[in-house]
Amino acid sequence: MEHLKVGEVISKRRKELGLTQNQLAQSVDISFQAVSKWENNVAKPDIEMLPKLAAILHTTVDALLGYKSAATDYDRRYNIKDYYWGLVPNSICYEFMKILPPIRPYRVLDIGCGEGKDAIFLAKCGYEVSAFDISAQGIEKAKRLAEYNKVEVNFFKADIFDYCPDRNYDIIFSSGVIHILPQAMRKEFCDNYKSHTEDKGINVLNVFVQKPFIAPAPDSTKDEDKYPWRSGELFGYYHDWLLHTCREEIFDCGSGGTPHKHCMDSMIAQRIKDG
Repeated sequence: MEHLKVGEVISKRRKELGLTQNQLAQSVDISFQAVSKWENNVAKPDIEMLPKLAAILHTTVDALLGYKSAATDYDRRYNIKDYYWGLVPNSICYEFMKILPPIRPYRVLDIGCGEGKDAIFLAKCGYEVSAFDISAQGIEKAKRLAEYNKVEVNFFKADIFDYCPDRNYDIIFSSGVIHILPQAMRKEFCDNYKSHTEDKGINVLNVFVQKPFIAPAPDSTKDEDKYPWRSGELFGYYHDWLLHTCREEIFDCGSGGTPHKHCMDSMIAQRIKDG
């Protein structure tokens, strides 16, 4: 079944709760005309408004966006004795360490940390790391791994669609996660994390991109493939930052136990304030 658009979900939930457009508008402190535009799919709510809007409509951000939460699927993946993604840190960690080496405890935020292998590696290197994931199972395994490695990491459960940082970071890192973002949310997402990055700080992101000659990964979900990214799209959101790395590569992957290939765009961008 095709997913409903955001405006259709808002309209459906509003009517089920017996709210008028004006009542909903007053609850989120906007005009009723804005609600009307949402429901007619002329405009979309800002990303920062989604958690409040979901609470008022007694639903979730995932449901507002028209698809099921990924938490259940990732809990299933991580409900094994071994570590689903392995324990070897992402090679891009070594790359950005050349730009901001841990000569002091730079603050790191790991978005969608999974079972914690990269966050724990960075903590062992001397960074001050916070990390979140939607999967409770992943977070529990990450905490156990941190305890085993005798490092402190601030692991917490959060949804990429709900969470907004309450502080600035020197390094914002995310690997293999943001491909789930719908097209309409990508610029707002990047702008949000750019605004929570310290001067001279960096954003380190990668995203799967679709190629017609590469089959979908056997462990991918329907929702993960619903919003394809195009080659170079990620780099465009950081056109006003210093790009240290922007590359595209095809690589072999064995996640889930079945060999397959991915195409990925990777970026390391640094914030340089004017003057």
